[in-house]
Amino acid sequence: MASRIEAGDDTEMARFLATLDEDGRRAVAARLPGYLSERLAQGWEGQLWIQNQTEVFRLAGAACLSGAAQVAAWLNRRDLRWVRRPEADAARILALIGDRPATWREDLAVRLVERLRSPSRSASRLLDIGVPGWDLAAGLVLETGVEPPDNDAFTVGWLWRLIGRHGANQGTLDALAVDPLLGRLLPRVFRATGVAAALTWDLVRNRDKGVVAALVALAEKGRVPRGVLVGGCVERFLAGGGAEEIAPFATLWRRLRPEPEEIPAVEFARLLPSAAPPLVELVLEELSRLDEAGLLGDESFGEAVEALAFRPEKKYVTAALRWIAGAAPSRADAAEAALAAVFDQDTPALRDRAVRLAVKFAPHASGPALDAVRTAASRLPADLREKIAAVAGVVEADEPPPMTPAALVVNPLPALPATPGSPGELAWEIEALDWRTGPPQFERILAALVELTHRDRDAVSQALRPWCDKHWRRPFDPATYVYGISGFGRNTHALLMRCALAVVAPADSRKLSALLANYHRSHPEYEPAIQLLVQRRLREVVEMLERGRSVAVLLATPTAPTGHVDAEILVERMERLKGAEPLQADFHQALLRLPREIDPRAVVRADGLTSQAGRVLAEWLRRGGLPDPEVIVEVEAAQRPDADSGPDHYGEVFAEITPPACVPQPVAELCTGSRRILHDVGEATWWPAVMPSHREVVAAHLLETLALGIDDTRGGGHVLAALAHGDGPVGPATASALAIGMGNRHPGQRAAAVDALITLAARGHLPAGDLGRAVAGLTDAGLVKLNRITSALDEATTAGAHAQVWRALLTALPPLLPRTGDRPRAGLGELLAVAVKAATLSGERGDVPGLAETAARGGSSRLVQEARRLQRQVSR
Repeated sequence: MASRIEAGDDTEMARFLATLDEDGRRAVAARLPGYLSERLAQGWEGQLWIQNQTEVFRLAGAACLSGAAQVAAWLNRRDLRWVRRPEADAARILALIGDRPATWREDLAVRLVERLRSPSRSASRLLDIGVPGWDLAAGLVLETGVEPPDNDAFTVGWLWRLIGRHGANQGTLDALAVDPLLGRLLPRVFRATGVAAALTWDLVRNRDKGVVAALVALAEKGRVPRGVLVGGCVERFLAGGGAEEIAPFATLWRRLRPEPEEIPAVEFARLLPSAAPPLVELVLEELSRLDEAGLLGDESFGEAVEALAFRPEKKYVTAALRWIAGAAPSRADAAEAALAAVFDQDTPALRDRAVRLAVKFAPHASGPALDAVRTAASRLPADLREKIAAVAGVVEADEPPPMTPAALVVNPLPALPATPGSPGELAWEIEALDWRTGPPQFERILAALVELTHRDRDAVSQALRPWCDKHWRRPFDPATYVYGISGFGRNTHALLMRCALAVVAPADSRKLSALLANYHRSHPEYEPAIQLLVQRRLREVVEMLERGRSVAVLLATPTAPTGHVDAEILVERMERLKGAEPLQADFHQALLRLPREIDPRAVVRADGLTSQAGRVLAEWLRRGGLPDPEVIVEVEAAQRPDADSGPDHYGEVFAEITPPACVPQPVAELCTGSRRILHDVGEATWWPAVMPSHREVVAAHLLETLALGIDDTRGGGHVLAALAHGDGPVGPATASALAIGMGNRHPGQRAAAVDALITLAARGHLPAGDLGRAVAGLTDAGLVKLNRITSALDEATTAGAHAQVWRALLTALPPLLPRTGDRPRAGLGELLAVAVKAATLSGERGDVPGLAETAARGGSSRLVQEARRLQRQVSR
């Protein structure tokens, strides 16, 4: 039996199994699970081998295992679930079990359907292979006639198989017309999770030749009951869901084009408050059709327009106003209720139009409706209140309560984690490492690895051996890591793993290092100097351990959450080296982590150091550490579409850094501007702690990387939050980094940038003027979107940074405001609203050039309204 499995010929295996008698099947069944387990125990090589023999294992189990439950469990093992040719696999298994009793096969059919799971696979994979196990389950359902359990994966698998077989050949209609599962599964299509993804893919690729078009055609021919499709769509709509879940059913509904009598007005109107946008648009179309046909009752009309008026999307509020504008006077009460809701809109144009319509319908409205209008009008500006009062009676002004400034609260950095104190603790920490492990924990693990290895290398090696055997494939092949894992030689997580490997298996580590060195010479990556220091420090530990050497202590392990190293502790660590020279990159990193204020006692103590590095440290401490480099930020504006030099492109931001004189060359490299971008933004988490006393330099290195990741979920906001807790000058680079962080596409990244702004503001370190210039310059260059910056500044204002935001906007607004004849920027009105809020809370005044001209513009746009409000506020 084993030899036939080894051969891997599923056709031959099927012939052999068909010849077995009952005793032969029992013998195979007794041996088969153990044989599979033996192969799995061989590690990844065994798993790879099993992937190539999956079909023969499945055939053997289906033919020889006795109970339906056993066969179902065997076929659904994770190791045996995926097959390359599922239809052929199903056909062979069905042939092998054809002589089993009917009740046994019905039981197996039900169990297989129940065990189906919809995989998270790409559409191309699902088209090729489908839902694992579906073909066999469907074949048994059809052969036995059993009613399949209501499992979503069975319905999803049916759709993907239908699309995969016929969609590309434009044969979906003919295939669906004769599909034996159509009657059973069609009602389930409207409630099964995962169906929308298949239908959406089909609509995009096959358009009017796909499943949706085929269902419509079959309904027209009477092959599919039209009521099932219309009712199914309504069921799907009422169940709710996101836009992607609703969109294909909305398409089906439109193609069915139900008669007005088929549209459920009450149910549709009740969908409007919370439905996804594709469904809102569909409901609007259908209720409008009903209204045009005279079939929409006043109650449903009122419910619909009021729901639209409360939607956050301006386009739906606009749609409600347009619908109300054409309504008959008899609908005045319903119209007034919706219009009252629009009075609270922050868009002046919508508010003004709602007031005009409320005045128009007031003569036809009842007393209670006018009472509601008066109540809502109390929150309107004075000029609009007067218009409502003229037709509805006296409106008392509802003065909003005065805004109370929030107190600034800083989120502190987490305390430093404990350092592993024994080889066992170290092994546990290394085993727990993953990509989420931050630099503080890395630093403590690295320090423990070096110190414990210096004390007792054999004990550390023994403790780490199980981890090494588990995570480094045996036999060891360095090519697997060099050519099989992208960025392996540069990623900090991989470098720390290599440090541990160098302790346990130095010969393997040397092979890996040699191959990586050759690879990097032929495939160089020009990373920022600050990242190169992070890598160099880890690599020198690897190299030291590979050579069988050790040091008593690493110098640069942080003593504070910011990454700083206390000067006196650094001198003490140098003393522990007993005159030996430290690791070079570790020494340079330690110098850069010194605080800006040096304890004089550390300076005196350092004079007693005898090594060359000790003398450098003593001099460094006497001078007070690294002098502040000069940083200049430059922004290149995006070219306009009509530029002579070519097509449109995004702007750029970068910094020029001038290093101070008389510093070690590796340190000078960090203080020199470079146009290098870190493509893995996650690695930038190390940077604030590389130079914790020089925030402006770190920010300068961050600029281009942050700009590159402005649409990335790992856009660097967390780096800015850590950077703000550091020390040293802040200026144009820090301000520009903050502005880019606040311009990130993802709210979580923007929130982290706001956290950095609040930290700087609370510490009195925020460069408000530079931030304003950065916001204006980066917006003009096309690097950030004003609406994202606005939401971030509004959040900071609410959190208590109102005074600092106002000072930033005093600088940002003048270049952003439109000049005479210019078209205003999109979103500028919202930014002015934040300025009003910040100025009000801070109580500060200031001259904003260009504000009076903007306020004097005609019309009632949000920009003009907010400009007038701001002008009144700063003129008080």
